Amino acid sequence: MNNMRIGGLASGINTDDIIQKMMAAERMPLDRMQQDRTLLEWQRDGYREIYQKLYEMDNQLIFDMKLSSTYKSKAVSSSNSGVVTATATSGTMEGSYNITVSQLASSAINRSTSSIVKAGETFDPSKPLGEQVDKLANGIEFGETFTFSTFDENGKKIEHTFSVSETDSLNDVLKRITKDDNNVRAFYDTTAKQVILETTRTGNYNNEGPEIVFDSGSNSFFSTTLGINSENEQGGTDAKFTYNGLDFESKDNSYEFNGLTLTLKGVSKEGESTSLTVENDIDAAFDSIMNFVDKYNEIVELINKSQTEERFRDYKPLTEEQKAEMDEKQIELWEEKAKSGILRGDSILTSGLSSMRQTWYANVQTGGEITSLTQIGISTTADYMNGGKLKVNEEELKKALREDPDGVFKLFSNNTSSKDDPSRGLINRLEDSIESTMKRVEERAGKTTTSSLDNYSLGKRIKDLNTRISDFEKRLVSIESRYWRQFGAMEQAIARLNNQSMQLLSQFGGGM
Repeated sequence: MNNMRIGGLASGINTDDIIQKMMAAERMPLDRMQQDRTLLEWQRDGYREIYQKLYEMDNQLIFDMKLSSTYKSKAVSSSNSGVVTATATSGTMEGSYNITVSQLASSAINRSTSSIVKAGETFDPSKPLGEQVDKLANGIEFGETFTFSTFDENGKKIEHTFSVSETDSLNDVLKRITKDDNNVRAFYDTTAKQVILETTRTGNYNNEGPEIVFDSGSNSFFSTTLGINSENEQGGTDAKFTYNGLDFESKDNSYEFNGLTLTLKGVSKEGESTSLTVENDIDAAFDSIMNFVDKYNEIVELINKSQTEERFRDYKPLTEEQKAEMDEKQIELWEEKAKSGILRGDSILTSGLSSMRQTWYANVQTGGEITSLTQIGISTTADYMNGGKLKVNEEELKKALREDPDGVFKLFSNNTSSKDDPSRGLINRLEDSIESTMKRVEERAGKTTTSSLDNYSLGKRIKDLNTRISDFEKRLVSIESRYWRQFGAMEQAIARLNNQSMQLLSQFGGGM
């Protein structure tokens, strides 16, 4: 079909146009198969869009709705947020906690007592020390190993060593000192021409002195070359606070007890304490439930739309030839009609939607007063045609969360080993329904673009059409070649007749 052919030279007939029209008729079954394949692919994609929404709900929102913290989260307010704030777990007891902070945890810090560079000299910390040794205020011994110590959680001394060569820059040496495993950081202050030495953690780990200890003798790189005296170290303190007359200490400015996580931010004024008030966070629980309801309603709307939108059967998928005669907007509008209602009446989706709706009508044996969704202000809409969306009475829901958050939690998320147990929570029942629908959708349409055609029913039909289309295309090539051969034979016959006619005319003309 790609060969260049020229017909009609002898007959004057437009062979190419005739064969194209004949092949257009021959292609009609192929166009129908390609349209059928496109319809199947659209159906598959429609199923997968719904599957993805169900998957997201099953793996994200439903998981969150099973957590007790969703319904029983706690809010903590501080009477002085500049001194202490806190967060609380769902198990934290409500009430007030009075905190007095006497000291914040701090990191240890030290610096050179004066400039490490001689007056009037320009020093470059990125150049080798050997080239600038004469610019340093104090001497340095190259090739020696220097030692400094820090302390572990138990106050045990830990030694660290490093060496200095002539080719090392000051920055190179300070990088060797600075390591995560020794909790120390060292850097050069280019303005003051001094070195800063500090710990990267807060707290007091050496009760007998500095957090960073080194020899102050003549062979110490810290004391001689950098001019740092370990006795000048500042900080390295533990946080100290009082709760109800009891003293507490922490290596950093946070502390956990009774489900509270304190964050210490400042020191209390003398005679003052900060009150932390823990109470149920009704707004957070309400927002979580409303977020779930909104996402659930989006899924219901998506599935319901697929079952109620009008089907335009006269709008078939466009062939490539048809698309070539239309602009992009026309194609878009046409395909919008062609895709409309493509899943309408599907039993998987209608039964799945009905199953989800039925979930909310069930009663749950919670062991308390709350046993149904309507008791907390949530119900399905009266209009059955909208698929059974949920509607919420905000005042009633907030009242239930305020008065009986545990009852709301059990209504939604009470877990049981048996799916038929009457005490099984509504969210667990919804999850059963969603996962059942997802399984059936997966069997029908697969779940991702990587799903093999052999693994789902629509895929098998698409694969069968692919084979039939491929075979038919080969057949069309054969048919077109046959047409060209037949027209070629006709052209050759006409050419021979023309030659014979010319010869006869030539002979008759010659006899006159």
